[in-house]
Amino acid sequence: MTDSLLPASLELWQSTVQWQPNEAQQQLFQQLYEGVVRGNQQLNLTRITTPEEFWEKHLWDSLYGVAPWLSEALSLPWQEALEIRSVIDIGTGGGFPGLPVAIANPSWTMTCLDSTRKKIAFLAELSQALGLPQVQTVADRAEQVGHQLQHREAYDLALIRAVGPAAVCAEYALPLLKVGGVAVLYRGQWTDLEEKGLRQALKPLGGGAIQVRAATTPLSQGMRHCVYIAKKRPTAEEFPRPAGIPTKQPLG
Repeated sequence: MTDSLLPASLELWQSTVQWQPNEAQQQLFQQLYEGVVRGNQQLNLTRITTPEEFWEKHLWDSLYGVAPWLSEALSLPWQEALEIRSVIDIGTGGGFPGLPVAIANPSWTMTCLDSTRKKIAFLAELSQALGLPQVQTVADRAEQVGHQLQHREAYDLALIRAVGPAAVCAEYALPLLKVGGVAVLYRGQWTDLEEKGLRQALKPLGGGAIQVRAATTPLSQGMRHCVYIAKKRPTAEEFPRPAGIPTKQPLG
């Protein structure tokens, strides 16, 4: 693995995210990469295993979504009142965006949630090996966790990447957020029709303002959008609906 080094790309970090990792964080990113590649031999964690692709599509992509809280040069209109302490990564899969975000801001507690127990067991071991005590792991479905007292309306920030349609992601994420919290939906393309459907879904979920940040990935020039949803009111008690219903009957 020593010949598979991630690019440092400090200038790209700075020019696109307005942040760059220190030496210790770069070493942790490298260890994360090596750990995921090893784990990939037994588990289907990711198809992205070359150093450059991993840097762009897992590290950069993960941190672009939280860039407004990593850099004072970036901001959201309603960001100032939000002090982040607790974050949940919904449908974390191979640990993205949760683990890169935990490395970038170790003062945040990070809960990595996924329904696949083998992946969660792997992430628990990997987090311990990386020395990330602020990372917690939960093996369960978002529809179940959203009704559990220790998780419901318990988080300041919810991250959800590559999980499903925007309205479905909102139904998973918003019940887990405190009033005043923010959900970050990681998307590829983004259309006016998707935004219209999302806005229609937000009312019963307690959602408020939406902001969309677009970017071009720095190496492959792919399109990325991050959709930020502010939570303004408590979520109605019936949400999230039982397992399977949000995907079969999306709100909006």
